[in-house]
Amino acid sequence: MFSAERLRMARFRRKLSGKGLAEAAGLTPVTVSKAENGHQPDEATVQKLADALEYPIDFFFMEPPETLETKAVSFRSLKKMSAAERNASLAAGSIGIAFYDWIEKHFNLPLPDLIDLSKERDRPEVAARLLRQHWGLGDRPIGSLLKLYESKGIRVLSLSENTPNVDAYSFWHAERPYMFLNQRKTAERSNFDSAHELGHLVLHFHAARQSAQIDDAEKQADQFASAFLMPEDDVKSRFGHVYSASQIIQAKHRWKVSAMALATRLHGLGMLSDWNYRSIIIELGQRGYRKGEPVGVERETSTVLGKVLAALWKNGVTRSEIAQKLNLPWEEVETLIFDLAGHMPSRPEAPSLRLVR
Repeated sequence: MFSAERLRMARFRRKLSGKGLAEAAGLTPVTVSKAENGHQPDEATVQKLADALEYPIDFFFMEPPETLETKAVSFRSLKKMSAAERNASLAAGSIGIAFYDWIEKHFNLPLPDLIDLSKERDRPEVAARLLRQHWGLGDRPIGSLLKLYESKGIRVLSLSENTPNVDAYSFWHAERPYMFLNQRKTAERSNFDSAHELGHLVLHFHAARQSAQIDDAEKQADQFASAFLMPEDDVKSRFGHVYSASQIIQAKHRWKVSAMALATRLHGLGMLSDWNYRSIIIELGQRGYRKGEPVGVERETSTVLGKVLAALWKNGVTRSEIAQKLNLPWEEVETLIFDLAGHMPSRPEAPSLRLVR
C-alpha cells in the first residue's frame, strides 16, 4: 500500500511545498493533497511523484516511517527556523532511525549508558560532573568525543543542511539516544554542539522536554557542555593569571574547544574580570576567532560508522547497495554519514564490529 507518510517525508526532505511538488511532478495540487491524505494514487501518479522527488518507487510502499514530533527534538534555533528547515530536519531524523535500525539488524552496537540527570537540570555543572563520574572520566580532557559517545550507545549522524539555523539536534527514540551534528561548522564548534546535545539527552528528555522553558533549557545545555568539556579543576590547574587572547588560543587545544568558548568558561569561573573578558573577546574577534578557528583542531570521525562501512565493504556491500537495501536515494545516506565515516581504506583492517548473519 502507498504510504502517505513517506510521501510527506520525501517532500519535506526536498523542502517542497505541496504546490511545489505538484508543479515539479506535473500534477495538480489536489492530486498531491489526496495522496498525502491517504488516497491511493494510480501507478502513473506514483511514477511522477517518485521522479520529481528522486526517490525509489519502493520507498513509498514500505511500512509507515517512524515520525518525530517537534517538541521531542532539541532544536536550538527553533524560532529562527523556517517550517521547511524544521520539517526537513525532522524527516532526516526519521531516516536516521531507519538507517540505524538497519545497522542494528546486522551489527552488535553498544547499548545506551546515559543516566537520568533531570533532577539536576537547574545545576548543569553538577550534572556534568556526575556524568563524568559515571563514565569514569575524572577531570581529564576527552581524547575523542564521538568515540566516547558511541561507546555509550549514542547514535551519531551528520546533519548536512546548508543553513545556519540548524546547528545540531538530538532526541530519544525507542530507548536509543540520537545526535545529529552539522559538519559544516568548525571542528571546535561541532565539539561544543555535541556536548550541548549530550546535555539535552541527560537533562531534558528523560523529564519531558516541553516541561522546561526553551530559553532555560538552551542555557542549561550550554552550561553543561562548558563544564563537561572543560572541568573546573583541570582548567584552574592549567592557568595562573589570564591576561591575553594569545594565552587562550594556545590553551584551547587541550580541550578541543573554540577560543571564544574557553574565554567564556574562564569568565564564568571568575578567572577573567568583566573588563578583561570584553577586551579578550574583542581581540579574538579581530583575529578571526568569532566566525572561525584560524588555528583549529582535526575533525573527529565516527568509529562505529567507519567500522560498519569497512565490514560491509569487506563482505561485498557497497555504500550504494546500502541505499538500495533501505530504498533511499544514495544522497540521503551520504548526508547521514557526511564527514563522519572517514575515507574507505583500499584494504580494510579487520573490523571489531561483528556482522550478524
